[in-house]
Amino acid sequence: MTIIAVLLGVALLGGAIWLYNPDLPRTALERRWAPPPSQFVEAAGMRLHVRDTGPRDGLAVLLIHGFGSSLHTWEAWASLLEDRFRVVSLDLPGWGLTGPDPTGDYSDERSVAVLAALLDRLGIAQAAVVGSSMGGRIAWSFAAAEPTRVSKLVLMAPDGFASLGREYGRAPERLPWLMRLLPYTAPKSLLRRTMQNAYAVHGALTDAVVERYHAMLLAPGVRRAILDRMLQTRLVPPEPILATIRAPVLLLWGEWDGAVPASHSADYERALPDARTVILPGIGHVPMEEAPEASAQALRIFLESKTED
Repeated sequence: MTIIAVLLGVALLGGAIWLYNPDLPRTALERRWAPPPSQFVEAAGMRLHVRDTGPRDGLAVLLIHGFGSSLHTWEAWASLLEDRFRVVSLDLPGWGLTGPDPTGDYSDERSVAVLAALLDRLGIAQAAVVGSSMGGRIAWSFAAAEPTRVSKLVLMAPDGFASLGREYGRAPERLPWLMRLLPYTAPKSLLRRTMQNAYAVHGALTDAVVERYHAMLLAPGVRRAILDRMLQTRLVPPEPILATIRAPVLLLWGEWDGAVPASHSADYERALPDARTVILPGIGHVPMEEAPEASAQALRIFLESKTED
């Protein structure tokens, strides 16, 4: 072995050690990121990180976060809604302080079962269901599978239609080697760069927001669960499923969404029997973080509107 090869090996090893990010201790994470009103609820064989605020007799609103996120994304909305509504949010299986699903199942069907079990555990027979991005796909899957449990449905830039090279019925057989490094390294600077496309409002992506997302990414087992979910996710043609949803639907989109463009709302309008669209000007992929007052107001108007029998 030449001296150059030795030096190169040492450099690569040093770089790997420098980039290594181990999981953070659960106790410390829960102390920092799960103060009241956070609670941990046993449902579907899982310990779910949940927040449940607002009047017990108010209309229940179930908030489902998107890929890479956590219930913290809804904090501003909760404070704006809990005067009238019972606001329930959770870290989905595989994310945040809920952490990995012991079943190892990250299919949408499993997510639907977990949500139903959580509502049962909280004594909620019916709720308005709100889902963002990946959570939007889970929300409309839940509305189709559990129609009597959904009074209204809000889809915020929902996932579900095949695009950007994805195909129906197929999951990736393997992940790119860079993705396979995720359980071992997750530089905060790289996370910030990947998040920038989701935020259109200047100043919304603060250091505090990046710190929170990074901490949730380093929760025990979450990065491995992300890879498992990606390998298990198989899109199905959504039109036949969406056509069965009878609950009124609000499609809520940011005008400058760089992740799922607002033009995609037309696909859902064509497929859903009862849908209306609100485009929020100057906002990106996470309206509840970028413009909580404006987006929560659009939600309140929809939830408080009368619907025909």
